[in-house]
Amino acid sequence: MQQQREPSASESYFWPSVWAIGLHVLVFGMLFVSFAFTPELPPAKPIVQATLYQLKSKSQATTQTNQKIAGEAKKSAARQTEEEQMEQKKVEQEAVKAAEQKKEEAAQKAEEAKKADESKKAEEAKKADEAKKADDAKKAAEAKKAEEKQLADIAKKKAEEEAKKAAEEEAKKAAAEEAKKKIVEDAKKKAAEDAKKKAEAEEAKKKVAEEAKKKAAADAAKKKAQDAARKSAEDKKAQALADLLSDTPQRQQALADEQGDEVAGSFDDLIRARAAEGWARPPSARKGMTVVLQIGMLPDGTVTSVSVAKSSGDGPFDASAVAAVKNIGRLTEMQGMKPSDFAPYRSFKMTFTPEDLAL
Repeated sequence: MQQQREPSASESYFWPSVWAIGLHVLVFGMLFVSFAFTPELPPAKPIVQATLYQLKSKSQATTQTNQKIAGEAKKSAARQTEEEQMEQKKVEQEAVKAAEQKKEEAAQKAEEAKKADESKKAEEAKKADEAKKADDAKKAAEAKKAEEKQLADIAKKKAEEEAKKAAEEEAKKAAAEEAKKKIVEDAKKKAAEDAKKKAEAEEAKKKVAEEAKKKAAADAAKKKAQDAARKSAEDKKAQALADLLSDTPQRQQALADEQGDEVAGSFDDLIRARAAEGWARPPSARKGMTVVLQIGMLPDGTVTSVSVAKSSGDGPFDASAVAAVKNIGRLTEMQGMKPSDFAPYRSFKMTFTPEDLAL
């Protein structure tokens, strides 16, 4: 309910002025009505004026009687006139009294109307005040209700936040437990993997040691065989020279040719053996691979050039074979060879396989 506005000064005097004007109009109307309905007074009786004429034929007694009657008539007429005037005055007084009574009644009615209006205004003011109080009470109740709702919302929000916080703490705790469990499991797994790796490393180390041992033994046996072959070749060469010096020219030439073939075969084996000593096996090397190398040498046994004449299809293996031959550097055993014996080694092709390189 809306709160009533306090009336201004002009509004406060408006209705009293209207009521005063209306009251005056009512009074004048009542006066007009009272005068309009005032009963008509009876017409005044004419005053009888008697004139006594003294008749000559009448006697003095008659004259006196007539004069007496005229005097009585005059008195009666004067008395009647006075009564009529008093009656008229009484009527006028009653009219005035009635008008005043009507005026008083109108004033009383106006006063009663004023009191009724004031009572009505007071009642309206009271109702307005009560309505205002009710509205204030309603607003207070609504404000209280809103405050209670706000407090309830705050409490609910706080409870939700606490529940959320508790859930988060629980989730964190569960996550921490899970992380701890995972860490333990990872540690166990890592320990197992480390143990496995260590065992594998030990096994690999053992295997490498065994392979190294085998390779060392093989290398020693190969070197021994190479040394024996070299010594045998040298012995054969010396024997051939001796035979050349001690026999006929035909015999010497035949022995020289035979010895040259043997020396050439031994140098091929020697080159392969020296290349095997300096070869680093690439991870991609497999049995059955074959690479043909083009090799250039000087008469003193120096390797001048190595290139791939026919690739194996595996670049790292080809490169490792080329590097192994280059690492030979110089074969001192080829020094002192006849030009005719060295001629095939100035530029020649040689085939290498993983088996050749002592895998």
